[in-house]
Amino acid sequence: MQHKTGAGRVVVLGIESSCDETAAAVIAWDGTRAEVLGDVILSQTEAHAAFGGVVPEIAARAHVEALDQVVAAALRAADLPLSGCDAVAATAGPGLIGGVMAGLLTGKALAFGAERPFFPINHLEGHALSPLLDTEAGLDFPYLLLLASGGHCQILLVKGLGLYRRLGATIDDAAGEAFDKVAKVLELGFPGGPAVERLAANGDPDRFDLPKPLLNRPGLDFSFAGLKTAVLRAAQTGLDPQAKADLAAGFQAAIAAIFADRARKALQACAASFGATPRFVIAGGVAANLTIRSKLQAVCAAAGARFFAPPLRFCTDNAAMIALAGAMRFRAGIAPDEDAPARPRWPLDGASEAHQGEFTWGRKGAKA
Repeated sequence: MQHKTGAGRVVVLGIESSCDETAAAVIAWDGTRAEVLGDVILSQTEAHAAFGGVVPEIAARAHVEALDQVVAAALRAADLPLSGCDAVAATAGPGLIGGVMAGLLTGKALAFGAERPFFPINHLEGHALSPLLDTEAGLDFPYLLLLASGGHCQILLVKGLGLYRRLGATIDDAAGEAFDKVAKVLELGFPGGPAVERLAANGDPDRFDLPKPLLNRPGLDFSFAGLKTAVLRAAQTGLDPQAKADLAAGFQAAIAAIFADRARKALQACAASFGATPRFVIAGGVAANLTIRSKLQAVCAAAGARFFAPPLRFCTDNAAMIALAGAMRFRAGIAPDEDAPARPRWPLDGASEAHQGEFTWGRKGAKA
């Protein structure tokens, strides 16, 4: 199948289905500016709320049932037929394999039927590039990235499209996973991150003496299992409503302190990698937490670095970031791949199983 080159302004349909959001978006990209033409996200929160977390089988079935409607809605919002798109992109991993397969096969079928190139996208790359959706911010390569969400927590040096160097990662739980589990312990419901943040707003972060794992250790790795266990033990003593708020605030403050420490060290370690003012980015679902954003902004201000984060609606899983990654690859002349498999695990930096840091990998989340 012959395709036109990616020169000039390109319009791409993106599909995301790696966890519990069924999403489709249409974006235009001219090499410097992204324009979101249509963006639709169908959440499965209600379907999973009773279980306190995402059930993979339920998620996969929900994606299959909703994908056609969500794609059609995104194209309507963009006021374009599928033939008006230059390419199609879909998440090919990492994630819950049933959901990944549903979105990937849908994307391939649409691309084949419309005779358009197809780009399989690493979900983590979507998050890594998502701050570029805010074209008013003026973000450019290279930048340091704290990628923090439900299934992953990493610090990377982003040198350009496809050029990612991992500097540190979690050795056990991801930060977003810890938020969800703490919310479950405190009986706050699902999803946990926003619930913990709301409760913490009325709490005293200094009431409970909670650990901050690896805070004084060298390197840029993370660990959240011990913090999560400390919250569980505190909750088992019996808590009144104010104590719950104080515990939530202390947990959130501990996460923010750990992130701030790692951000400070990463900026120092990578000072020579920047030709101009250093840039630090947080992306992923945890980037929506305003307390954590504020803490990182203060670190960047003290270090003379610029701070960036995606618009709040592009922090959690979305298809606009997938479409953008596809558009950037298309315009850069990277070959499409209609034969790409679905991958439950897919390291962003190309590393295999071994983490090149002080620690080896611990238990891996759904999107490690």
